[in-house]
Amino acid sequence: MKLWSLVIACAVVVTLGVLYLLFYPVKIDAAAWTPPPAPRLEGVYAVNRVLASVTRLGAETIAGSEDVAIAPDGRLYAGAKDGVIYRLPPGGGPPERFAATGGRPLGLKFDQRGYLIVADCARGLLEVAPDGAVTLLSAEAGGKPFKFTDDLDIAADGTIYFTDASWKFAQPEYRLDFLEHRPNGRLLAYDPATKTTRVLLDNLYFPNGVALSPDQRSLILAETAKYRLTRYWLAGERRGQVEPLAENLPGFPDGVSAGRDGVFWVALFARRNPTLDKLLPQPFWRKMILRLPRVFQPKPDHYGFVIGVNERGEVVKSFQDPAPTAFAPVTNVVEHNGKLYLGSLEDKGIGVLPLDR
Repeated sequence: MKLWSLVIACAVVVTLGVLYLLFYPVKIDAAAWTPPPAPRLEGVYAVNRVLASVTRLGAETIAGSEDVAIAPDGRLYAGAKDGVIYRLPPGGGPPERFAATGGRPLGLKFDQRGYLIVADCARGLLEVAPDGAVTLLSAEAGGKPFKFTDDLDIAADGTIYFTDASWKFAQPEYRLDFLEHRPNGRLLAYDPATKTTRVLLDNLYFPNGVALSPDQRSLILAETAKYRLTRYWLAGERRGQVEPLAENLPGFPDGVSAGRDGVFWVALFARRNPTLDKLLPQPFWRKMILRLPRVFQPKPDHYGFVIGVNERGEVVKSFQDPAPTAFAPVTNVVEHNGKLYLGSLEDKGIGVLPLDR
């Protein structure tokens, strides 16, 4: 009798488990996509430890500075997880509190007036005056509120180009956007003269970093969930057109910035995840995986990775650090006075790498 009771109990548990895996509601409406095979880490991508030379500024105070901005006077600005924006002297030194956005600052850039423009994933597009006063510039476009304001760049005419990585999932749920794999993102432009925001592109796969080309005739956009960089033309015969620049990257492209000598620096959040790549063609199994405890779900590896891409889409630089102590994930790279300044969504401080290589 006890044996039968145990059998029945086990059958009930198994049945409930199967029903849970099949029918428990999940937030994603998963779509199928078959990614190309990930490139091997060889050739220009050969594993190296260049980023092992990274030093950290402000690590005792700053945590989760997704981006770094350089002020006209050379001071460094970094936004932390708690919404505080810190500034540091050019050569390093104790960070001082500059402002607080009340949200989660991601992309940072100074405009021509010396105001700090902030892509705050929780609040929208903000400006911070020299005295630290915060003003909301834009929180919606096309009748749709921003959910995940991510990165930005500013043109010579003052236009702010920025991304809303996902209209559906907020930053704490960014993994869900990758598991859903639908085009939930937009590229936007804010005109400070008219104080209006227009949608330049929608149906993008987690648009992230954005950087204007040196001649400002186009901009480079990272579509993180597609492992690619695309070019959007702002002027000339191809104005309004989109073309691929660099596809099938070995990791998840995050922040993008223009460096010297025609190189765009691209932060790779992590290397490609083989399990995720295998699951992407299988919407059913992605929903099943999402019902399992987090420990069984695909997660990014801890790996420092930065690449340099020229205007022809050729990868010409690859800086890495596979060590557990690596400054990672690298989420933005800014070149200034012979150095690369690295931001990280999760790590501590600002990373600094002398660019003598």
